[in-house]
Amino acid sequence: MTHTLKRTFAVLMLAIFGSAILYNCEPDPDSLGEQLFNKDAAQGNEKLYNLIAYNINNNDSIRSDASRLISVLNTQGGSTSIGVLGAFTEKQFGMQKASYITQMRMPVDNFDFNGPKAKVDSVVLVLRTPANTSDDTYYISDSIKAPGAYDVNDFPVGDEKVAVSIEKKTYPVRKYGKIGGSMKINVNEITTFIDPSDKAFTRSNVNVGTGALLGSAVFDGKVSTVTVTKKSDNSNVFTGNLGFRMKLDKDFFQTRIVDKKGQPELQDASNFIRYFKGLRISVDETDKYLFQFSANDMELIMYYKYDKTDTNGTVTRPQTTLKFNLGAGNAHIGQYEYNRIGSGVSDALAASSDQNGDRRLFVQGMGGPSIGVKIPDTTIDSLKTLYKNDKAGIVGAKIRMYVDKSLTWPNKHSVDGDRKFTILPVDGKGKEGELTFSDFTSDVLAGFNMYVYNKDPEYYDFVVTKTLKDIVETAATNKPLLINIGSFVKTTSGGTWGAKYTSRAFDMNRAVLIGSDKTNANRVQLRVTYATKK
Repeated sequence: MTHTLKRTFAVLMLAIFGSAILYNCEPDPDSLGEQLFNKDAAQGNEKLYNLIAYNINNNDSIRSDASRLISVLNTQGGSTSIGVLGAFTEKQFGMQKASYITQMRMPVDNFDFNGPKAKVDSVVLVLRTPANTSDDTYYISDSIKAPGAYDVNDFPVGDEKVAVSIEKKTYPVRKYGKIGGSMKINVNEITTFIDPSDKAFTRSNVNVGTGALLGSAVFDGKVSTVTVTKKSDNSNVFTGNLGFRMKLDKDFFQTRIVDKKGQPELQDASNFIRYFKGLRISVDETDKYLFQFSANDMELIMYYKYDKTDTNGTVTRPQTTLKFNLGAGNAHIGQYEYNRIGSGVSDALAASSDQNGDRRLFVQGMGGPSIGVKIPDTTIDSLKTLYKNDKAGIVGAKIRMYVDKSLTWPNKHSVDGDRKFTILPVDGKGKEGELTFSDFTSDVLAGFNMYVYNKDPEYYDFVVTKTLKDIVETAATNKPLLINIGSFVKTTSGGTWGAKYTSRAFDMNRAVLIGSDKTNANRVQLRVTYATKK
């Protein structure tokens, strides 16, 4: 694939790769890319090199505590955090089930419930979706169902029953898996104290004891908004923001919370989280779908009445609410379970070789496998020889990975192009065998796109132009590359939080890619475009 590089091509390549080419712009005639500055004096070539690409077994475990469930970090220190619920089974990756564990706190220490004889009327847990963004869709906003308002004549408002108008708008959540059908969501008390300083309580395969079932509800895959307006004066009685609401056991909260008024269990947060250790939210099913919710926007609201004595001695029993704190101050853990028996990924991981590469590559979020890629030393030696002898200037380098179309499954809400990836250079292994990395690739640091997606034929081009240039030109270390499902956590100012912080802990996606199969024309390869003098 040789063609003459004319002025237009030179200008185009300089515009695209200028920052990488000009990174070392001293007047050394042997510098890579120097030939692009010579008018009509270079020829361009693209050469393909085989790579060693292999599956990495993460033992179905990932750090999934609160610090790893963050999708966006704002400049004020707050964040958007994502949890996952549900279950999905398919033959390539087996069964994946997601539950969520969280602590809960009283909003006020030593709370007195506003007065004596507090009695719980009802308790409601609300799961909310995050707001949709340009990068992520959490509910399908253009599939709204709004049948119109309807009237109720005996809606309870305080001690009265009044006529109201109720308007409900419903949206389907974005699902991964079999998008139809319902799931049963369960809420249990947990009986294990969550100690964030204990490493076990940072991992997705954490085990916790469960106690009383506090409530169950059938989730039909939809979230809704509810607005209640009083008919008499059109005043707002209730507004329920977008979410899914389920009732919990009011008697449990009466006994375990309200009846503990004035006792040490409610004295402060430290006592309370050791007394009431938290909640586990899970589903019964194993083959439906996964969906995401806003972890820090969950609400647990207790409606109760109490005795209130007026100045004239009259006793009334007004209704009020207590909102428990389920937000960022609590420990959270995404708990993930897998059954890989008989799956394609199980066979691939059992036979994986980081020396020879694997025929198929399996990559999955939420603790599933990763992909490792090595550029053989022989390839680097060949490029160094080309650079030295032919004065070759590298103007582009990418790792092309084709999706294995023979091993796909229907997934209407999460289309193939929604997959996101990260790529990082691996520094080595830590004390416990985990891969370590400290920074982005030099291409990302130089401002290049991390990868480009092509729909037909379906493949991903991971940009490694400057990474390869540094290895060949400046003898930088030829490090293995780690590819994962997920994206780097962004800040609201547009930057990224750091190489270690990604959405992988709650990314529902997965993919099967073609690996180092030398009999396959679409095998993973390094594609190097370089220029040489005539």
